[in-house]
Amino acid sequence: MFTTPIALVIFRRPDFTRRVAEIVAAIDPKILFVIADGPRPDRPDDAALCAQTRAVIDEFKWNGTVIKHYSDVNLGCGRRPATGIDWVFNQVEEAIILEDDCVPHPSFFRYCEEMLARYRDDERVMHIAGTTFRRDPLPIAYSYTFSQMNAAWGWATWRRAWRHFDFNVRLWPELRATSWLSEILPDPRVEKFWADSFDRAYAPQGNLSYWDHQWAFAVWTNHALAVVPRRNLVTNIGCNRDGTHCAHEDDIMGNLPAHEIEFPLHHPPTVLHNRSLDREFVRNVIAPRLFPPPPPLATRVRKRLGRLLRRTRSLLGPGVDSPLLTPSSARSK
Repeated sequence: MFTTPIALVIFRRPDFTRRVAEIVAAIDPKILFVIADGPRPDRPDDAALCAQTRAVIDEFKWNGTVIKHYSDVNLGCGRRPATGIDWVFNQVEEAIILEDDCVPHPSFFRYCEEMLARYRDDERVMHIAGTTFRRDPLPIAYSYTFSQMNAAWGWATWRRAWRHFDFNVRLWPELRATSWLSEILPDPRVEKFWADSFDRAYAPQGNLSYWDHQWAFAVWTNHALAVVPRRNLVTNIGCNRDGTHCAHEDDIMGNLPAHEIEFPLHHPPTVLHNRSLDREFVRNVIAPRLFPPPPPLATRVRKRLGRLLRRTRSLLGPGVDSPLLTPSSARSK
């Protein structure tokens, strides 16, 4: 039986939930926490899909304890995971956290368990990531390295770290006018993106759709690091039109293959921030994803001509031919 507690965050995707639950069930967890959001009132299909997703959990034979925290109302994909993780750490000292679209390689669990034990009392480490956002291995000599980029697509942490989490980043006004954020994020465009997200978290207008930025804020303000494996251990299968933050199937961060990590782990001799890796990550992953380069000139011209032709047709009305719109073969008849 796998003794480290596991928390699974679900919502309204039964097929995705089943894929993750199958892998979790195979390791036979001693404690499984299941966190579910409630249906959105403006989405008629949510109630049925939420019910179907929750029923997936009951399809499996769990030898350990399953503890459910199901919300009757919709808290959103910012507040619901945050309050759910709060609930988990009110009961246990450490946990592995998965969302319904994060499919881990089975070796991910042992990796997390060993990292939780090794750095349990090391305040320099607050996060254990399962994701690298790369297809190829990291160019490092050890099984893992240390980063400030705490990816939360399959991860683990401790109560002693999560206690620093603040959903509304109340410390942000004291840091906003300093160089603190630019020292972490060297690209001014990426820095502004994160500053804007902290602004919205500090003074939210409506329902915030994220919690992981606030978790990064907690890690960064405590000058802490994340353990990052040499190879990617988790695949995010939720990059499609139903996704909130990963809505395109060609997203460079989505659907990356999950690899096996080899044991015994080869540990680095010291807890040392891999600054060159973080600079490369901002330059090659974060910046291109947030600010993709413009399409080639031919593609832009084609799209603009398409818009012009559609607009011309709408102005001329149905049944009206124009030399611009009628094929030459039809005009010659």
